[in-house]
Amino acid sequence: MEIVIAICAVAAGIVIGFFAGFVYRKRVAEKAIGSAESEAGRIIEDAKKQAETKRKEGVIEAKEEALRIKNEAEAELKERRNEVSRLERRAIQKEENLDKKLESLEKKENTLEKKIRDNDALREEIEQLRQSQVDELQRVSGMTVEDARTTLLERVETDARHEMAQKLSEIEQQYKETADEKAKNIITLAIQRCAADSVSEATVSVVDLPNDEMKGRIIGREGRNIRAIETLTGVDLIIDDTPEAITISTFNPVRREIARIALEKLISDGRIHPSRIEEMVEKSRKEVENTIKKEGEQATFEVGIHGINHELVKILGRLKFRTSYGQNVLKHSIEVAHIAGMIASELGVDATLAKRAGLLHDIGKAMSHEVDGSHVQIGVDLARKYKESKDVIHAIEAHHGDVEPTTLVAMIVQAADAISAARPGARRENLENYIKRLQRLEEIANSFDGIEKSFAIQAGREIRIMVKPEQVGDDDMLFLSKEIAKKIESELEYPGQIKIHLIRETRAYEYAK
Repeated sequence: MEIVIAICAVAAGIVIGFFAGFVYRKRVAEKAIGSAESEAGRIIEDAKKQAETKRKEGVIEAKEEALRIKNEAEAELKERRNEVSRLERRAIQKEENLDKKLESLEKKENTLEKKIRDNDALREEIEQLRQSQVDELQRVSGMTVEDARTTLLERVETDARHEMAQKLSEIEQQYKETADEKAKNIITLAIQRCAADSVSEATVSVVDLPNDEMKGRIIGREGRNIRAIETLTGVDLIIDDTPEAITISTFNPVRREIARIALEKLISDGRIHPSRIEEMVEKSRKEVENTIKKEGEQATFEVGIHGINHELVKILGRLKFRTSYGQNVLKHSIEVAHIAGMIASELGVDATLAKRAGLLHDIGKAMSHEVDGSHVQIGVDLARKYKESKDVIHAIEAHHGDVEPTTLVAMIVQAADAISAARPGARRENLENYIKRLQRLEEIANSFDGIEKSFAIQAGREIRIMVKPEQVGDDDMLFLSKEIAKKIESELEYPGQIKIHLIRETRAYEYAK
């Protein structure tokens, strides 16, 4: 029983505790709800205040932006009004200037019309005066204008016929005096034209190529390589259908040798472009100069002649590159020296002097491309310049019969020259005239202003001329070529025609550092 009572008491305590806890939690919840409602009201009130503040700030910003836009619009409008005003002033000024020019033009037009009227009046007055003078002349002379013209023409014709008859008589007499000489020249010219092999050997060289593709590399892009070679050396490169070969043509043998060596070096090297071409040409020029010096020294050693001026030895070496109708002039000079020495020994004359004169007898041919005159006169001048003896000078002067030989040495040299050459002297002279004509062709071109240098090529059928670009413009090239052609026509006699080829080239250099 007590157990039941205890259990009931415990159950009643539990129920009362649960109820009391429920009542307490309800009060706490009601209190929390009240606090949340007041906090929510405060938050709402703060939000309303912030919204009102934001609204006021937005209105202020909008007013400021509107004011800024208004100020910018007013400034731009003011600027445009100023620009319009400036344009209006310029238009008004131009209109005033046009009015002034129009007024000035009208004044000039009136002045011109007045001058035209005055000129017409003056022309009429002059015509009347001329007619009156003609009438007076007709009255005084008793002849009309037609009669006077006929009489004057008859007198002029009579005088011209008389002078023509005298001129024809003089020409006929001159032709009679020079008939033999002209006949010899004609025959000699015909023989010279037939000597094709000799001329070819004296004016061209052939360079072998490893293959035909090398021709295209030598020509270069747009022909710049071949143009550089021809310009620097003064030769003409002939590239035709001949397989694996290029022909070098020029009348100057030293130029031809320089071009040949340079071309062989370029082909061997494989690098072919304008700057490399310049380098190889310069090297070849130095190599040829060294060869000339060595050949001159070797010739004097071979003949056994000593004491010749070293400059004269160099000039003698240049004869290695000079041919005369297929005969090398240096070898010919050495041969003449040996023959002259042997003849002098047989006759009891000074053999050393005869050898010296024989070796130097054609020395003028080494400079005939650069100095005017025959090779005989050039040789005499060189011998005098370098203090050769009178006997040697006389032998050089007389070896072609330009003067009568007066010493045994001169006669021996003349005979030895004829034996070695085995050809008549007149034929030699024709070759000299041919070389002289080519030199004269270059001299005519160089006589004009603005010419840097010129080269006669193609056996004198073409003259290639380099002009100074700072003095001769592109527009002047045509007139300059016509002037050169006109001077050549008036001063030279030549078969066929000569091509005048002007080249104007401008180069610019800079170095990247």
